Amino acid sequence: MIKKCALILIISGIYSSSIFAQNDKNYNFNNKGKLYVYWGWNLSAYSQSDIHFKGNNYNFTLYDVIGRDRQTPELNEYVNPGTMTIPQYNARIGYYINDKYSISIGNDHMKYVMKTGQTAVIDGVIDAGTIYDKVYDNEEIEVAYNFLIFEHTDGLNYENIDFRRHFRLKQIKDFSFDAFGGIGAGIMLPKTNVTLFRGERFDEFHVAGYGINLLAGANLTYKGRYFIMSEIKGGYTNLPDIRVSPDRSETASQKFYFFQYNILFGVNIQIK
Repeated sequence: MIKKCALILIISGIYSSSIFAQNDKNYNFNNKGKLYVYWGWNLSAYSQSDIHFKGNNYNFTLYDVIGRDRQTPELNEYVNPGTMTIPQYNARIGYYINDKYSISIGNDHMKYVMKTGQTAVIDGVIDAGTIYDKVYDNEEIEVAYNFLIFEHTDGLNYENIDFRRHFRLKQIKDFSFDAFGGIGAGIMLPKTNVTLFRGERFDEFHVAGYGINLLAGANLTYKGRYFIMSEIKGGYTNLPDIRVSPDRSETASQKFYFFQYNILFGVNIQIK
């Protein structure tokens, strides 16, 4: 559903631009009263985090776990309409309240993959009929495939609203160069892929927590309409309710910082 909405958002923006801006001479370089729509891709990075697992037969914490993003290697999947939601992407629609301020909503589709094979400190108890059954007291363990697969890979979806301040830096003929900064917040809707103790794989969308972020960037706009944007975004996410199995009483929790570098392409739509 998220992917379909994102595609509809972009297609409708391009179509609306062709309707509302047929004549360049009637199109202005000011922002007030415009909608903007964009699509692009992100590189992401994450801080180390503690992950707490709690279930019927286990209650333990892994400390300082390393997680990474997962980039899609096939270039055609970035531009093919049937696969363009597979890579890590950003989609957003916003409205300029005036020339200096805008409000927007969007989806940041990141991917988080726990590094398998890393050594982590574990504390707690496992009594699930596995080779890992034991009472652990802050000791090291290899986080192997047989022990845990943990990924937010379809993905770490950050559904957020943000408020931005825009600055006109330069305008030369048909081109304008702007900078912006802002703050945002929203819910985390990951589709988490978890396999614990080689048990049943679980992978469903679930509202797991919330996120907050700061952002800054710049965009180059042609004739007040089409733009390319570079954006950096840093934030914090708290996921107290991560689903790990069909049993709703079995959960995980995690907190970490995230960073994005984004390349985005979009269109402004004059609605007034």
